[in-house]
Amino acid sequence: MIIFDIDGVIRDVTQSYRRAIADTVEHYTEGNFRPTLHDIDQLKSEGVWNNDWEASQELIYRYYEKGHHASDGGCCDRTTHPLDYAALVDFFQARYRGNHWDGYITSEPLLVTAAYFQTLTAAQIPWGFFSGAMRDEALYALSDRLGLDHPPLFAMEDGPGKPDPTGLLTVMDHLAPNSTQPVCYVGDTVGDLQTVQQAQAQRPDHPFIGIGILPPHVQPDPHRCEAYRNTLKTHGAACVLANVMDLTPERYHLLLESS
Repeated sequence: MIIFDIDGVIRDVTQSYRRAIADTVEHYTEGNFRPTLHDIDQLKSEGVWNNDWEASQELIYRYYEKGHHASDGGCCDRTTHPLDYAALVDFFQARYRGNHWDGYITSEPLLVTAAYFQTLTAAQIPWGFFSGAMRDEALYALSDRLGLDHPPLFAMEDGPGKPDPTGLLTVMDHLAPNSTQPVCYVGDTVGDLQTVQQAQAQRPDHPFIGIGILPPHVQPDPHRCEAYRNTLKTHGAACVLANVMDLTPERYHLLLESS
């Protein structure tokens, strides 16, 4: 079976989630620091910042921990003067989702077609999704835009986030209870691949294969592309693809044979 991450795999979030991270950090650092896509990649390469609200908060804390001070003379300290996390989430969501689903989410290019999933189904390959996105935001891409009917999905509200493998194992057990067939998890971050490793540790008799995807924002630069590819490979990706649709049924079966 194949289980997919969504952001950076099914949809391009360069100008949506990542733009909202940059907006949020810029706002809370009073316009003094706007993280680049590379800054965000570096944070996510640590493997524990799959939640973009928490990633935004962490970048803000790290900015102030370098000695920068807020205009009121105070310093944003994670222990003595913590951020108002709920307010940060509201700010982020106002940019990403908007007030009436009119935010950055409306500008996400899709990286896959509905026909791709039809091809998997025709090849008798079960498929589903494990994402750190909120359920309605994930379904906006999967159901509203791709037209997938009740796609198997484990989203933010359903349990712990990556790299905890609960979501991956839950979708796997839903798709094929008691199966011993290898499971491919397709993602674009180190956290996705660490999820695969933790799933393997919990189910040592069940083969798991991590498939890396190069997110669109790194692909125009050959050096960044190669560095990103190497990072994913270092963290256990069996292969790294430029687009999820390159994981054809034929390539999938080759991966199973070599696992």
